[in-house]
Amino acid sequence: MSYAKLGNSELTVSRICLGCMGFGDAKNGQHSWTLDEEHSREIIKRGLELGVNFFDTAIAYQSGTSEQYLGRAIRDFAKREDVVVATKFLPRTPEEIAAGISGQRHIEQMINISLKNLGLEYVDLYIYHMWDYETPLYDIMEGLDRIVKAGKARYIGISNCFAYQLAKANALAEKEGFAKFVSIQGHYNLIFREEEREMAKLCLEDNIAMTPYSALAGGRLSKHPGEISRRLEEDSYAKFKYDATAEQDAVIIRRVAELAEKRGVSMTEISLAWLLTKVTAPVVGATKLHHIEGAVKAMDLNLTPEEMVYLEEAYIPHRLVGVMAQNTPTAAKGPHVWSTGNQEIDEA
Repeated sequence: MSYAKLGNSELTVSRICLGCMGFGDAKNGQHSWTLDEEHSREIIKRGLELGVNFFDTAIAYQSGTSEQYLGRAIRDFAKREDVVVATKFLPRTPEEIAAGISGQRHIEQMINISLKNLGLEYVDLYIYHMWDYETPLYDIMEGLDRIVKAGKARYIGISNCFAYQLAKANALAEKEGFAKFVSIQGHYNLIFREEEREMAKLCLEDNIAMTPYSALAGGRLSKHPGEISRRLEEDSYAKFKYDATAEQDAVIIRRVAELAEKRGVSMTEISLAWLLTKVTAPVVGATKLHHIEGAVKAMDLNLTPEEMVYLEEAYIPHRLVGVMAQNTPTAAKGPHVWSTGNQEIDEA
């Protein structure tokens, strides 16, 4: 396993981050295909054995049960100081806004619930899950700075934003003496490369770590055309993101399969070896042991310049999808894919 500094932080992270969206009570959240605690623990333990020290979850994943599974596994299988735990918080709800809950108070409530779920005293990285158009940016940045100063989070990151939003937030933080975002978790993989337009350039200049989600496009970049899985069949949100461009994406997927066969490796290894040349640490989900094992193997695979071109040249620009498609003041008012589910929010 290789390791790297996470942007401008002092955190040293494995270059594969184990994404925990696939862990949690399948009857209690957005997804029906998530793993129960026993099987989640097996994958977390295997990741640790392979040198993975970076884990990403969220309060929104299966109503907090993903956080709970991860926290218990870490307490049982690792020393707290040896792992880097990231979790995320959501924007204020209409109910919170109507009740006069400030952005600062909202963030405090969210981190407290996450720490309780995780059974930890602090998280290493606290991530702003999606842009909140209903809350002043100053309130968000001050609220995040407060929890850093309180020792509840060591560093802060952001997800699902435009480059200008990240630059604006960090400029405000620098002006006010607040904690700055050290990482961005955006949507980036071989068949969705819109982060290369502006975000990748900003991150390179400002030393902000890129830790993209959907590194394997919900499994599409790890399976041969026609091959199916429970997630491919049941993940309606991933279908929403990728089905409209399936024909053009299939050209690249076939090239991944071709190179995998030629090199005698898995499609996962080819797809992630490409992405690892672009980012600090992709967030890779795993619902089977061989998923995390294949992800780690990608660290040892070096693609030639000719192979890189072969994988990249067929790409056609895509429209924004998923959470980023809602990153407008108007769309942000509509229903979101993520919520805190049935977790009780302490209003005290």
